[in-house]
Amino acid sequence: MKLRPGPEKYVPFAPQPIECRTWPDNTVTKAPVWCSVDLRDGNQALIDPMDLQEKLEYFHTLVDIGVKEIEIGFPSASETEYEICRELIEGGHIPEDVTIQVLVQAREHLIRKTFQAIEGAKNVILHFYNSTSTLQRKVVFQMDRAGITKIATDAADLIYEMAQPAIARGMALRYEYSPESFMGTEMDYAVEICAAVLDHLHATAEDKVILNLPTTVENCMPNQFADMLEYFIRKLPGRERAIISLHPHNDRGTGVATTEMGLLAGAERVEATLFGNGERTGNVDMVTLAMNMWTQGVDPKLDFHDINKVRDMYERCTKMRVGERQPYAGELVFTAFSGSHQDAINKGVHYMNESGTDMWEVPYLPIDPADVGRQYEPIIRINSQSGKGGAAFVMMQSFGYDMPKAMHAEFGAVVQKESDRVGTELKPEQIFALFDHEYLSAPKTYQLERHSFQEDARHGDASWVAFDGEVGYKGKVMDAHGEGNGPIDAFFNALHDLPEGHIEGYHFVDYKEHAIASGSDTQAVCYIHLRDPKGRDVFGVGKSHNINRASLRAILCAINRSLM
Repeated sequence: MKLRPGPEKYVPFAPQPIECRTWPDNTVTKAPVWCSVDLRDGNQALIDPMDLQEKLEYFHTLVDIGVKEIEIGFPSASETEYEICRELIEGGHIPEDVTIQVLVQAREHLIRKTFQAIEGAKNVILHFYNSTSTLQRKVVFQMDRAGITKIATDAADLIYEMAQPAIARGMALRYEYSPESFMGTEMDYAVEICAAVLDHLHATAEDKVILNLPTTVENCMPNQFADMLEYFIRKLPGRERAIISLHPHNDRGTGVATTEMGLLAGAERVEATLFGNGERTGNVDMVTLAMNMWTQGVDPKLDFHDINKVRDMYERCTKMRVGERQPYAGELVFTAFSGSHQDAINKGVHYMNESGTDMWEVPYLPIDPADVGRQYEPIIRINSQSGKGGAAFVMMQSFGYDMPKAMHAEFGAVVQKESDRVGTELKPEQIFALFDHEYLSAPKTYQLERHSFQEDARHGDASWVAFDGEVGYKGKVMDAHGEGNGPIDAFFNALHDLPEGHIEGYHFVDYKEHAIASGSDTQAVCYIHLRDPKGRDVFGVGKSHNINRASLRAILCAINRSLM
């Protein structure tokens, strides 16, 4: 029998020892500097990379949502990348307050071509890198630390030299260095090589260099990364000369947590992509990070008020799909099928409407879906797992029918039976059709043909109402007269005195009414809760432009349903 392979062949991550860590006590109180790497890191991860028009559309969307630093590509890597860079610059696509970023390996001929590519741009970050991890030093470069450091510092010297004429011509040129595979690099060496690069780029507190510390391959837990980052920042000579930037990937599925803990540990800048598109399991998701801040009362300085528009652009340009459960943007992320969840959401919405609170306090919904342009209709969707409150919520949000709580169970049972029968989700229109069939269009053994009321309130505080009208019963129309202390009581007494099919033994339990729609076409809907002669609770619904007619229809609806 062949044994299952074990995990013994993998080398466990060695955590960075650190004393008196402070990051766990910190909180995120402001947005980082955002840099989108969609057009470079995200694009190179696509099965079919974006063409020029798709990249331009993507670029303009990033600008529209408020991203101020955008890595547009690797212009020395191919003519296509070079031409896209030139089109952005020469075509006037880059706003005055947006900085483009270009990536280049720490290699002389590539650096020289990159300077050609950015000629004429106003605001540029030149981002260069070389790999520093123990594994890459051993396997790929077969170099010691000194050799790896020389690659970085030689590139820094060349970049600084070539930058001076461009800066003299008016370019606002900044530098960014990435010790690629930072997570797999010994922290003391990461500090050493980054400090050397800062020196060779002549970094100062007034002219900072971006030190981008990538989790090129995520290989440890987020808290361990935060320890590494805090240790690195503590040890870095001239910390004030650097902007600490993160570039997280998602190999362990913890890219968001790694980033958030990295911000706690002192990072000031984040390179991310929309919806986490990137190599392997992806880059960190900019949307999730930003909206996580939003839920904590922190303005992320990015505008996702119309997340569907952003998602549609992303799917069209990348040919990738945003999953149904993708945080904040997925089709189902604000949807509850579970009965208990639906009930809690329904109560939360009622609480907010009734209390007038300015705070978002709806269970199971971390944000108001309207904040990202999502609609309320799909929040609660009905299938065989749904509860009694779900159908009531759909009727209220989609059609304006606010059923009394006591009625939820009765109508919920109707919906549950149909859901079990069809075995699939019921759409709002199907739920309304069930409501219409069960109440508004229920068989009419008794039917109101005509009515009028006469009211006299002269007898102290008590009122006196007389009902006069006609009630249809089994094809016959009968005169009906009754008196009582209100319209409902008078109508009940008239039904008791019908010459044929008179109605007795029904007890009034409760009553609710409200308007549907607004303006001149407003209709009243009335819900009546009766207890029939057998002691069963039964509900009726009536609708009319006249509130009295709506209540009378509701009474007859309840009686007719009890006779079915």
